[in-house]
Amino acid sequence: MSVTISNALWHRLVARRWPRTARLLGFDLIEVLLTLVLFAIGLLGLAGLQVRSLSDSHASVYRTIASQQAYDIADRIAANLAGVTAGYYDNLTATIPSNPNCISSSCTPANMALTDQYQWLTANSVVLPGGTGTVRCVSGPAPTCVINTPGANRVFDVTVSWSERAAGAPVTQDFVTRFAP
Repeated sequence: MSVTISNALWHRLVARRWPRTARLLGFDLIEVLLTLVLFAIGLLGLAGLQVRSLSDSHASVYRTIASQQAYDIADRIAANLAGVTAGYYDNLTATIPSNPNCISSSCTPANMALTDQYQWLTANSVVLPGGTGTVRCVSGPAPTCVINTPGANRVFDVTVSWSERAAGAPVTQDFVTRFAP
């Protein structure tokens, strides 16, 4: 024999005998699971943002170091004006030369330019992943400059290059600055 009770009657009976149960009607396991899924998706989103933030801050550290390295060679070039006038800085390649070791002995402007190139490229390779650099005369009174302008001051492009990881593959990044000593 089956007994049917109306909703109003059932609610009154349950509310009188078990008041806590009556208040919790409708809060079941599916709602709890749905809440947990939404919370987990939110946490995954926050974790993704954190990883992206760390990646971007790492890239900005490399850009800052590259900027400092570019200004380092610019200062070295400005300190050796005799070497600039003679054209020893007009085309510094990314190949690290042998160390002329002229710091402990007397240096000619050519030896000082080689020492500057050696120390700068060595530092680039240490502080940046795949770090290297070049210096190129873009304008000045010499055939080794891109634009040969007699009587003008030399203008140099300094390029610092390094490798960064982007989407799992290494990507070459460049920092370029132009200056006139």
